[in-house]
Amino acid sequence: MGTTMVGSAAATFPRGGGAAKITATTAPAASSTPISSALILKSFLKTIADARSHLAAAAAARAVSIFSMYPVDTIKTRMQMKQGDAFRLSGLYKGCAGSLVGQVPYGVLTFGSYEIYKQALLNKFPNTKPALIYALSAILGDVTGSGWLCPSEVMKQQLQAGLYPSMSEAIKGIWSKSGIAGFYQGFTGGLARDVPFRVAQLTTFEVTKSLYLKAKKGRTGDDNAALSAVEAAVCGAAAGSFSAAITNPLDRIKTLMMTDTTNAYGGSVVACASKILKDEGIGGLFAGVAPRVGYIAPSVCIFFVTYEFVQQKMQKKE
Repeated sequence: MGTTMVGSAAATFPRGGGAAKITATTAPAASSTPISSALILKSFLKTIADARSHLAAAAAARAVSIFSMYPVDTIKTRMQMKQGDAFRLSGLYKGCAGSLVGQVPYGVLTFGSYEIYKQALLNKFPNTKPALIYALSAILGDVTGSGWLCPSEVMKQQLQAGLYPSMSEAIKGIWSKSGIAGFYQGFTGGLARDVPFRVAQLTTFEVTKSLYLKAKKGRTGDDNAALSAVEAAVCGAAAGSFSAAITNPLDRIKTLMMTDTTNAYGGSVVACASKILKDEGIGGLFAGVAPRVGYIAPSVCIFFVTYEFVQQKMQKKE
């Protein structure tokens, strides 16, 4: 199995509309060998091949968790856009297919690029604490994956908002209005949300894990106690929920930027934030916070159960 996180146990961390299995191992020895483009590609493909069982299970788990919780994500988008009947049943799954097309390959891309960044940074900064390398690599992996994910996110959110009746109409409409750039509308808003979210998530997970382990060791008297996979998932859910709450303002900015077809919000993170504050006050930044936070914990649980189920089935076949 590949590795994407510091710690001795597995955890599941949702990001936006999906979740990714996160585990960790000891940092490999650094090397001073220069890294060429061909070597990077070869390393990426080998990483994917070596982790194919993990990635297949993670892809299935990601798809199930996204599909199961998609209505909550749609309600959040409607609330962030201040639509009157956010809880209407019609259209709750609009854009779901496109979201899956974006999110599942995104998981593979972020995982593979994470490993590449991690090895390159370990080679470049051999004396830096591995925890910092892992965290930075995870952030860079998110940024890399966002290049693939953004178009599907734009289409998903415009469909959720009811701006188009179908995926094909969304593609035609976005292309006719803005060309390829239209599919990257709000890209900076996505990064402005995802990077702080990832930093908060990783930091909160480490703090939550440390506090839980301290309590567990005190309760059991075992100084070698470690987190089980289930306990790590619980810590991951808590960390994700907290991080979702504090980054909700950035998530709303990202939603408005991706659904702003008339440039009413200025096309930048600063302009969008300024308009929200001017029109709605500070409370406007927290529109949709309840469904955003409520999305995380169930998503983690669904992902974790599905991942373990698929992994067990695959192991039996092997």
